[in-house]
Amino acid sequence: MTSFATVGAGWRAEMFWRIAGGLDGVDCVGTVVRSPRSLPVPAYGSLAECVEQARPDFVVTAVSWDANPGVITEAVERGLPVLAETPPAPDADGLRRLWAEVGGSGLVQVAEQYLLVPSHAARAEAVRRGLIGTPTQVQVSSTHMYHAVSLMRGILGVGRGPATVRATRTTAPLVDPLTRDGWTEDADPKPATTVIATIDFGDGLSGLYDFTDNQWHNQLRFRRLLVRGSHGELRDDEVVRLTAPRTIVRSPLVRRQTGYDLDLDGFDTDTITLGGEVLYRNPYPGRRWMDEEIAIGTLLDATAAWVRGDAPAPYPLADGAQDHLVALAVGEAADTDRTVTTQVEAWA
Repeated sequence: MTSFATVGAGWRAEMFWRIAGGLDGVDCVGTVVRSPRSLPVPAYGSLAECVEQARPDFVVTAVSWDANPGVITEAVERGLPVLAETPPAPDADGLRRLWAEVGGSGLVQVAEQYLLVPSHAARAEAVRRGLIGTPTQVQVSSTHMYHAVSLMRGILGVGRGPATVRATRTTAPLVDPLTRDGWTEDADPKPATTVIATIDFGDGLSGLYDFTDNQWHNQLRFRRLLVRGSHGELRDDEVVRLTAPRTIVRSPLVRRQTGYDLDLDGFDTDTITLGGEVLYRNPYPGRRWMDEEIAIGTLLDATAAWVRGDAPAPYPLADGAQDHLVALAVGEAADTDRTVTTQVEAWA
């Protein structure tokens, strides 16, 4: 059994320790909080106390952007591997300072789970299998900033390096019926900001970023992901491709979801397929987990395997830092007369 402790007690920390309860080889042994409170896991007043009493094999930092670098650094100073919530530092200067302090340790991973979400994992697998030839562009309109950049880089196979960003910001009225807190019961449109950016990764690889305020929760905006390749295109859950001379085929990605109608196996994700090919198989059948929970469970298992020395690093700090540097450039470009090109430095 590989154990971990969280730092923080917000909704994200709660998700980590709750999901750990459904994993076979990972256990949450407690959390570090500033004030005593009743929690489902043991609470400790400091990381030092947690390490001494619970002896976790790694820590998950689930704290504010500003607090994250200090917690990461303290854990590394204690020799503990870290899975740091996104982003690992709030700004470019903070990322550089954090890298100078802990980058050489090799102990820090970033909790970037979007490529592990079943639908995205299936799409990425379709691209890896060459179904649309060589991927050249990823367009993301569903999630914000570093998560969107991670999807672009991961699906394209882009490493760490410079990127050129152009962005615009516009505001338009939009009803916002649903937030993280639930239904707003407000049908009046309010000003909502949309940022659209193009990201040139070089070598003919690019991304298009399109995000509107609260697009994660607002069901009045579709979530879209499009991957363009040399021999076809993947749009959400459909692929169009050239399979032979003068033969263009359109094929759906089909999710097998149990629990509908007279299926009495219980509500669960089973597989995502394209024709006769299984692109994704749920590693946690019977848990009844939503996609985000499956992704976090997969990340926790991957981190535990890395800590044990059984698997490669799941998402090194340098990758998480690169995602956030590009995302910060998107915001900077959008803020500067809408037509600015920003060069993002290569990350070591």
